[in-house]
Amino acid sequence: MKQVVQNYKSGELSVLDVPVPGCKPGGVLVRSAFSLISTGTELMKVSEAGMSMVGKARSRPDQVAKVMQSVAVNGLPATYRKVMGKLDSYTPLGYSLCGVVEQVGAGIDDVKVGDLVACAGNEHALHAELNWVPKNLYTPVPDGLAPRHAAFGTVGSIALQGVRQGEPQLGEVALVIGLGLIGQLVVQLLTAAGVRVVGADPDPSRCELAVRLGAVACGDPASATVATAVAELTDGHGVDQVYLAAGGGSNQPVELAAQLARDRGRVVDIGKCRLDLPWNAYYEKELDVRFSRSYGPGRYDPSYELEGRDYPIGYVRWTERRNLACFLDLTARGRVDVEPLISHVADFEDAVETYRSLKDGGLKAVAVLFRYAGAAGEAQPEAPKLTVPAVRRAATTAAPARAATSPVRLAFVGAGNYATSMLLPHLAQREGVALSTVVTTTALSAANAQRKFGFARATTDLDAVLGDSSIDAVFVVTRHSSHAELTRRALLAGKAVFVEKPLALTEEELASVLAAVEESGNDRLQVGFNRRFAPLLREAKARLGARTGPASLRYLVNAGRLQHGSWYLQQGTEGSRFEGEGGHFVDTASWLLDADPVSVYAVAPSGNEDLQVVLRYPDGSTATISYVTSGAPGFPKETLDLLADGKVLTLDDFVRASVYFEGGTAGRKRWVSSRLPKARDKGQSNELAAFVRAVRTGGPMPVPLESLVATTAATLAVQASLGGGAPVALARSL
Repeated sequence: MKQVVQNYKSGELSVLDVPVPGCKPGGVLVRSAFSLISTGTELMKVSEAGMSMVGKARSRPDQVAKVMQSVAVNGLPATYRKVMGKLDSYTPLGYSLCGVVEQVGAGIDDVKVGDLVACAGNEHALHAELNWVPKNLYTPVPDGLAPRHAAFGTVGSIALQGVRQGEPQLGEVALVIGLGLIGQLVVQLLTAAGVRVVGADPDPSRCELAVRLGAVACGDPASATVATAVAELTDGHGVDQVYLAAGGGSNQPVELAAQLARDRGRVVDIGKCRLDLPWNAYYEKELDVRFSRSYGPGRYDPSYELEGRDYPIGYVRWTERRNLACFLDLTARGRVDVEPLISHVADFEDAVETYRSLKDGGLKAVAVLFRYAGAAGEAQPEAPKLTVPAVRRAATTAAPARAATSPVRLAFVGAGNYATSMLLPHLAQREGVALSTVVTTTALSAANAQRKFGFARATTDLDAVLGDSSIDAVFVVTRHSSHAELTRRALLAGKAVFVEKPLALTEEELASVLAAVEESGNDRLQVGFNRRFAPLLREAKARLGARTGPASLRYLVNAGRLQHGSWYLQQGTEGSRFEGEGGHFVDTASWLLDADPVSVYAVAPSGNEDLQVVLRYPDGSTATISYVTSGAPGFPKETLDLLADGKVLTLDDFVRASVYFEGGTAGRKRWVSSRLPKARDKGQSNELAAFVRAVRTGGPMPVPLESLVATTAATLAVQASLGGGAPVALARSL
């Protein structure tokens, strides 16, 4: 299929061939009929992409702050690779469309194939021929509403949520500053609610349009027209509400709002404009400043948008989806008229030229629609069937050694940030490795990975990869909840498997992986526990030497807080944060102590996510992992101390290591890493080299299966210990 994309680094726009997205449970696959260009938000994004790197930084100071924090925690080289990788990637455009349901995912019963739906979301309602849309981001289109009008649903919801934040009442007077697409819709919604509206915009044509659509008066904010109209309509008291629907760097909108609002009036920010509030003016009138968050309640909440968990209507009357349905209903009943807003309808194939015309000013428009093949004349496109291949479950044996001259052919399932920043850069340049296929459920990430790393093929069909006898190994780099099942299937297909941590989120999932090993005879499995392969830590362990007595190990992990919206917070489906990441630290401790733990005890302070995990080992050694989210972000992420036999090993965030030991003329000696590494090397390159070598030669995998299982079981035991308040003993057999 085709999709509109932009390279944020170069600013290049293109219509790209990408794989068809998979139809996941909890959503529907929609074939686009019309999609709407947001002439405000999208053009701002397009313009930013054309800026220099300095210009991009100035336009997004929030992102610059995140980059600086990443430099402090991860170092400049790793941060540079991560940032440049994100910049030099295709990004999607679009967030409002109407289309026809082509395939229905499991758990969906409110629509069927062939139904017309309006869709929302900057990750799900893209300018693309096909989109997968989760349940709470689509709604059926009312009978009689044209698809081209239903495509306004998302932008209409943004305007509607802004109006709701203003709490308009019958007979009030409102001022709308900025009469672009959102402003024109706000004017109509307020008029439908019985509010008299004055508009302000420097463009005379937009003022004329707003008057046609219901505004009492409109004019240039720099003229006396707007102030005069407000004074006449309010007897000099000022408007009850001001809606800021303007963009740009001028502070004029907030100053005009203070000038024309009544005492204790409401000012609602809908657009993205400068907000340097003049303190005296806002203080003296005690103005109530409010923000409108996009489409409504549910926005930026993964449990609502991705998992389909609705808010009870008694507590949250107007959610994203209910706002979307409400706007479509108002439009279907003629209370809102979007047809006069449509300045241009372009064929989807002409998307690049359309954006260029908008950016260059050749096309002056309030609203522009893309029309997709089959949508001409408002006819609903025919929804062809998609056939999902059956899952292969035939038992196989492990792959034999390969010829020295034959490359090891790899497939990636998943191509998110970790895969593209920490794994693929090492593999793409490695001699004797062929990147065969990348598999994702979202088409654009597959296309990005194929372009940047040279995969021969990009697809959304996992079964085709598992059935390809030329592929030697499969990398599973997806969300945590899918790791065990994908690993199980790949093992049964006879592939060597590299799965990012965690291997499993439950005992049942772990048992299913082991059952696949037993059924297939294929134990070619590696979990991404990379720290034991870190050069600095390996040298420090060699310097420490063999132990004769038990050891005491302390591992402090300054994990930090997650950003709002991170999928790591979706504990219901993706497990706890420690279940997802903790295997790293358990594995490192066990490798340093040359044993697997026999018991786990975990405690957590009330009210936060900090954990203290104590692992006990067969020889009496103990390892304490302090997993802390409440620490200072500038402190190193990982520090480690190991004490045994009169010796001490210390590790400072994979930047410096030391070993202290008895002996010598002064009674003690010390080894310190001879030089600071250029970057924090946490072992990914060495780990991947070891895995590829094992696949090529048919030799043992880098980490014994018994150790992988023990680490996973210990990580899972943390939650069991927290629930029971007591140590959990670990079984010692597979």
